[in-house]
Amino acid sequence: MVGNYDVLIIGSGASGGTVAYTLTKKGISCLMLDAGPVIDYARDRALKKVYELPYRGFGTPGRFPHVTQASEFNENLWADEKQNPYTYDPNDPYYWVRVRLVGGKTLLWGRASWRMSNFEFRCKDHDGFGENWPLSYEDLAPYYDKMEPILRVAGRKEGLPQIPDGVFLEDTSRDSESVSRFNDAARARAIATTKSRRATGTLASSLNLLLPPAIESGYLTVVANAVVSRITTDPNTGLANGATFIDRRSRREMHAKARVVVVGASTLESTRLLLNSGLANSSGMLGRYLFDQFYVKDCVEAVVPEARGKRNAYRLMGGGGYIPQFRNLHTKEKNFIRGYAVDYGSGGAVPARYISAYGEELERQAAQLSNARFSMTVMGAVLPRHENFVSIDKRVQDAWGIPALHIRAHYTDNEFKMAEDAMNTLDEICRASGFEVIAKHPHMVPPGESIHELGTCRMGHDPKTSVLNKWNQSHDIKNLFVVDGSSFPSGGPQNPTLTITALSMRASDYMAEQMRSRNL
Repeated sequence: MVGNYDVLIIGSGASGGTVAYTLTKKGISCLMLDAGPVIDYARDRALKKVYELPYRGFGTPGRFPHVTQASEFNENLWADEKQNPYTYDPNDPYYWVRVRLVGGKTLLWGRASWRMSNFEFRCKDHDGFGENWPLSYEDLAPYYDKMEPILRVAGRKEGLPQIPDGVFLEDTSRDSESVSRFNDAARARAIATTKSRRATGTLASSLNLLLPPAIESGYLTVVANAVVSRITTDPNTGLANGATFIDRRSRREMHAKARVVVVGASTLESTRLLLNSGLANSSGMLGRYLFDQFYVKDCVEAVVPEARGKRNAYRLMGGGGYIPQFRNLHTKEKNFIRGYAVDYGSGGAVPARYISAYGEELERQAAQLSNARFSMTVMGAVLPRHENFVSIDKRVQDAWGIPALHIRAHYTDNEFKMAEDAMNTLDEICRASGFEVIAKHPHMVPPGESIHELGTCRMGHDPKTSVLNKWNQSHDIKNLFVVDGSSFPSGGPQNPTLTITALSMRASDYMAEQMRSRNL
């Protein structure tokens, strides 16, 4: 491929977009490869009635067996599992959710933007499990400060050490009466609550916040539909010198060269690429310590009695909030380590599955409960374990002949006990709020479904037990960087995207300085 580039970036989502945004501001020329096309809203979006769709909205059979978020209305946004297969033990299913479009999963993310804290970065010091990160919150805080204004994060400053305050657009919205009652009941039990912190604006994606200024600088070239098959190295120096990729449509194979290679294809795709390339694995840790966040969707379902039958419950219902981790901060639980967070919301209709009636009686009760719902979802920290890993399954290939990934992951007693505690605690808070609890359960969705997969290419001080150093730089190949969630040694209940962008910006600053000093 013609062109002289300083940096090759593989992936265009939260991490790749941040690297391009940061490096191009410094006058560093970048080539970005992405496996998917550029979305064209005029071409790719249309209003259709359900009866106009071949499968009446349920989706093409077999395309997305593990993507619960997909339907026939949005199936052009998700990676087709027929073209992009993977394998797992039938007894331990894994739901790998992917987006192959320029902008990546930031086109669809929920925009929750929480800082991590030293409860995560210094987790081993706190509870003795796993490994500390090779950096601290104080190292990353300046980059959180820079990323939050770019993403236009809105929130409230509460002074909570487990979710440090940041540079927010102040959220001054009022809480409804039902939310205030829930907050009061939680705080009476020494459980903090706050408003959600979210990136604001249309989409708040890499596609509309990070890539446009990088392209306008003249220092970024984006090549869409470029399916990278392997990273290449110079046989004389052992350094990375580019990547081989396949045009998604023509199947033509090409090669792109650069002085530095940055991988940000999302956690499992990045590790798959490194494994298929046979690189960065002198430690034997590449692919190990896969984890995510467990989700218990609709863990507790409640009804606000005063809202029954009310068409207009403006002050009573509406809005929501967030419970940050409160277990295992300053005291120790007997049954589990780490902790969980909760998203809760007020308003909306109670799902019919919770109403014990049929026909006209079901319709009558549903109408009574049309805006009386109070529901919550639990997000819990999953412990990174050596036995949860990914490897290459050479028996299976994707549509471009690239060997597929085999994923082995399962939850353990620590996660199950945490989910039970969450259910019981939320049930207690709801009853203390005067709500009627109509259903509760502790059942987690399968690993992967939260779309917060992390680890497998973790950073650390010791090259014998980690793949990357504290700058997201390969221990083995100094001009190879991996900047997405695969670099996480551990995590918490916070959504990881904001931390991924902060790490990517920090790595980019280091990379630029090393290039200026001719160390790269």
